[in-house]
Amino acid sequence: MTTGRVDIGSGVGDRPHAVVVGAGFGGLEAAKQLGQLPLDVTVVDRRNYHLFQPLLYQVATGGLNPGDIAEPVRAILRERNVQVILGDVVGIDMDGQHVAIDDGRTIPFDYLVLAAGVRSGYFGHPEWEPHAPGLKTIEDAVEIRRRVLAAFERADRTPDPEDRLRDLTFVVVGGGATGVELAGAIGEIANRSMARKIFRSFDTASATVLLIDAGSRVLPSFHPSLSKDALDQLRALGVTIMLDTMVTGIDDSGVDVVSDGIEQRIGASTVIWAAGVEGPSLSTQTGADLDRAGRVLVQPDLSVAGHPEVFVIGDMAHIEQDGAMVPGVAPAAIQGGQHVAAAIRADLGGTARPPFRYVDKGSLATIGHSAAVMEIGRFRASGFVAWVAWWALHIALIVGFRSRVLVMFGWGWSWLTRRRGVGIITREWTPRVDGDEAG
Repeated sequence: MTTGRVDIGSGVGDRPHAVVVGAGFGGLEAAKQLGQLPLDVTVVDRRNYHLFQPLLYQVATGGLNPGDIAEPVRAILRERNVQVILGDVVGIDMDGQHVAIDDGRTIPFDYLVLAAGVRSGYFGHPEWEPHAPGLKTIEDAVEIRRRVLAAFERADRTPDPEDRLRDLTFVVVGGGATGVELAGAIGEIANRSMARKIFRSFDTASATVLLIDAGSRVLPSFHPSLSKDALDQLRALGVTIMLDTMVTGIDDSGVDVVSDGIEQRIGASTVIWAAGVEGPSLSTQTGADLDRAGRVLVQPDLSVAGHPEVFVIGDMAHIEQDGAMVPGVAPAAIQGGQHVAAAIRADLGGTARPPFRYVDKGSLATIGHSAAVMEIGRFRASGFVAWVAWWALHIALIVGFRSRVLVMFGWGWSWLTRRRGVGIITREWTPRVDGDEAG
């Protein structure tokens, strides 16, 4: 355990300099807190906005616009003692204490907070990614929305029953919260939002939505009773669940799976990946031990072994507590950012750093219209009550008054009308010609 005061260099100016890499939940909270200390603080991110990732699936399924869940970082931190740099960190010199960004500049630091998040991981099969995008960025969400909407458009054009069947088959790989939310939303689109003769040549309710997971239940981090409730709610939306099923191949026309030793081919034009994540390339540059997913194994105070001036927080960190890994969720990242500020405050005051202690405030996952599951301590709920709690929590966490208003209005409209507000294809799509696959 790292305790005591860290020796502080001269910083960029007369004060110590803290560099925060990443403006997600953890990095943004760290910057807010550090901006109140006698430090010079710099935030570096490859994008100029903070993204509310828990609602990305709403953008991917046409419920919200990208701008509804993004807020400029400079606007959020404008009243703090924080400089914001738009750039991509491409190197870390741990001993020399500086980071290199993609424009050739280097930024020295006395403290470094790595909060770069994770990316979709394909279990050693990177060739699957072009055929099954994950959901980590706005670009991912827009691409998934394009694929889903374009599949319906192709189905409307083709006279071939087999092509239409493939176009109307949607596969979501992964039964965690993201997979459940995506599958439920697509099921709701097909069976409710579009089921009003929006297409004249076919019934959208004939679409098949498959949720595939290698485990024995969906939402494995929840109590088994809530997993069952989620399963029932998904089925009510027309989603078919395939558990204990391993994906062995993905290409542009479908997926290969194995269940009970039986191989099966599923034809599908749209496959979405929600089954795994891996740490960013920056993880390897810390020189620290990594877990199998490439996340940094941190010390009890969230610092890197041998480098107490470097912290890793959020999804990028592997944190053990009470024999279990702290989940990669927004509250854990926010608490990590708060802890880093407390640790540095202790250093500046010459006192011992406290160890990080994650406080689990509960878990929620939404499945569809007025359907969700919730677990807070021993209290468990599902259905409308859980959905209202999920809605209220997400509204409270969204950064920026404008975003809150837009999301509340968008959700209110969708809830009352059962329609998705964003039904446009924002990128060029190619219709199938002579049986060829469309992009």
